[in-house]
Amino acid sequence: MVLNRVCYRRRLSYNTKSNKTRLNKTPGGKLVTMYAKKTSQVSKCGDCKLALRGVPAVRPSKLARLSKRIKTVSRTHGGTKCSGCVKSRIVRAFLIEEQKIVARVLKAQVKN
Repeated sequence: MVLNRVCYRRRLSYNTKSNKTRLNKTPGGKLVTMYAKKTSQVSKCGDCKLALRGVPAVRPSKLARLSKRIKTVSRTHGGTKCSGCVKSRIVRAFLIEEQKIVARVLKAQVKN
């Protein structure tokens, strides 16, 4: 009878989030534990919480090692806001400015 018991290979001996393992059979037929890396979350838009396209989903330590051009998108608020939210912000700012101009014109007409 073959026992499929394996033990941890590192010093941490508790079943924590950072110590997840899976069984793997070596070419020699021996069962060993392989440590699984944590899954990374995709970057999300700050306004609508949709996943950002063009930004890789990697762990924070790897993200720090990536260059800036890989972490962002070449656009205003690139890498933090999605294109739809940026568009709505631009339109909103434009409409607010238009409203101010209309109010100024009406105020000038009332004076005359």
